[in-house]
Amino acid sequence: MKSNVKKIVRRAQQSLELTSKPKIAKAFKLAKSEGLFDYNWYQERYGQFPHELAAFTDYLDKSTSSNVNPSARFDTEFYQRCNVDIYLNGISPLLHYMYHGRYKGRASAGVFDRWLPSDELLAKDSSTWKSQKIAIVLHIYYPDFVDKFVDTVRCFPTSLDIFVTAGTGNIAKTSKEKFSKLNNVKTVKTAICENRGRNFGPFLVNFSKELLEYDLMCHLHSKKSLYSGREQTQWFDYLNNFLLKDKHVVKSVLRLFDGNDDLGMYYPTSFWMMPAWVNHWTCNKPFAKGFEDDWGIDISDNFVNYPVGGMFWARPKALKPLLDRKFSYEDFPIEPLPNDGSWLHALERVLGLLVEKQGYKQFFYYPPQGKFTTDKSSISASYFKSPESLLGDIQNFDIVSFDIFDTVLRREYTAPDYAKLKLGMDLVKEGFFSSPEIFVEHRNAVELACRKKQNFEGDVDIFETYHALAIEKEIDPLITQNWAEREFCYDLEMAQPKDEMVKIVHELNAKGRDIWFITDIYYTKEQISKMLRKIGISVPYTLLVSSDIKKRKDTGTMWKDVKSRVDKLEKSFIHVGDNVRSDAQICGDFGLQNVHILNPLDKWRIANLADHKLDTQENILKWGKLISNFGRYPFFGE
Repeated sequence: MKSNVKKIVRRAQQSLELTSKPKIAKAFKLAKSEGLFDYNWYQERYGQFPHELAAFTDYLDKSTSSNVNPSARFDTEFYQRCNVDIYLNGISPLLHYMYHGRYKGRASAGVFDRWLPSDELLAKDSSTWKSQKIAIVLHIYYPDFVDKFVDTVRCFPTSLDIFVTAGTGNIAKTSKEKFSKLNNVKTVKTAICENRGRNFGPFLVNFSKELLEYDLMCHLHSKKSLYSGREQTQWFDYLNNFLLKDKHVVKSVLRLFDGNDDLGMYYPTSFWMMPAWVNHWTCNKPFAKGFEDDWGIDISDNFVNYPVGGMFWARPKALKPLLDRKFSYEDFPIEPLPNDGSWLHALERVLGLLVEKQGYKQFFYYPPQGKFTTDKSSISASYFKSPESLLGDIQNFDIVSFDIFDTVLRREYTAPDYAKLKLGMDLVKEGFFSSPEIFVEHRNAVELACRKKQNFEGDVDIFETYHALAIEKEIDPLITQNWAEREFCYDLEMAQPKDEMVKIVHELNAKGRDIWFITDIYYTKEQISKMLRKIGISVPYTLLVSSDIKKRKDTGTMWKDVKSRVDKLEKSFIHVGDNVRSDAQICGDFGLQNVHILNPLDKWRIANLADHKLDTQENILKWGKLISNFGRYPFFGE
């Protein structure tokens, strides 16, 4: 089967090799005659072109990496997402559709709006936009990127200076020679960098103070992803297109900076083939604590606007606290770095927050509509999905697994510790603790101590925690066992179904899919079964509970076990859950398909509703129900 797919893709590539103008012209005539390419429609969104063929060629060049559209009749992103093999092999989606896809039954669609920005920035011409002092900062690790950047900079519309941090002496020498020959380049400075700090460290160590002398800076770096048997540069190509290469976009960016003193940073919206949660902090907040303390930025939200990939335009003075700091390579973590979770991953995420703290705005380019905007809500665009659409996304897998809490089950007051707080109120009346909050703090500390005692391997259940509490407080274990049962009863009482999700579970079962539930929780397997019955789950299922099998999703041990089970069954698998780290990122690290959904608090915050922390009984009672009900369906579009 795999060899047949490879043959199809190879034939498609061969037939779509457009190395000559006659072949491009032939494809253009076909696309135009069928209304698949509309010159006027394309120009309205993507700038002016000298003639129709130039516009069509522009689309072909961008379409392998960018979600631009040729007309209202063909949605590039839809075709790429439905036919990932075409995307991975770098084939123009429209060409594949015209010559092969439609005859093979490949899914396609007309253009539809996934996200509509609430404002649009329009670039105005002026006599000063070309006089801005501009620095292009390039970190080049791969030698072949020197020519890519040279070809791009050659067409830049104004004069500029080039700063290159090079992975080797040869790259530095070649960069100096080739960039110096460009008419629009005034000066070229190079530095051979150490293998620390990735793309940020080298320019911060070598050039940060000099960059403060410029009106604008653009930072890019050579980037490749190696998978699927070939180099993948689509992510880089996307960023390069809308940061430095696209003439219409670049001129607009320069004019917008020139005409709007409050704009401090620009980058295109996050790469469209990244997972929905790409703008989440994931596991990087602890590494951002120093930035929070030094700069007074707010990192409380779980989702954040930042230049994913570390490439952007900025006013250097908007980044002054960063550029003013003296760096050495020893300030950066040593290699090898993890795929996520480091000081550098945190730095990337705080750039936009720093710009805003300095009193500036971020602005973005959204390719499907060809619009510039300050609307930050594009980071939630992937979370607009109807229940029918969600069902369609997951119904073709043999096994569909679900997280439980905040995925199919919601707590009446949202806060996971409210059952403990209610128990604490009882224990205050019974004379065991002086306040409910002190009980909750003590109970959670004992659970943490139990986990530490086991070196955080496996998991503990609620009865182990309360047994340890009995020993520490010198109380009869039968009394604390009763406390454990009462805590569960309070939580069970407040357990409510996420109606749309429970319905999807039953619809999947009716289609013959195997249903699994996988949860990290201190409740026992029997207790979780009671909760699932309480919310109306009445289908056969496999239940994997961390306290029962002593494996957890957040450490990866659960997913290793799941992967083994799935491989033995030789069935396709997908997981649905609300925790970015344990349900999506780590799950994906094991090669398991997954869909990330929003928990109620994240949905509440993304909707720009008032930020209410459920940290006191008053706030829990006042806002918990509203947040729980609002987050009943974990996407927008219910």
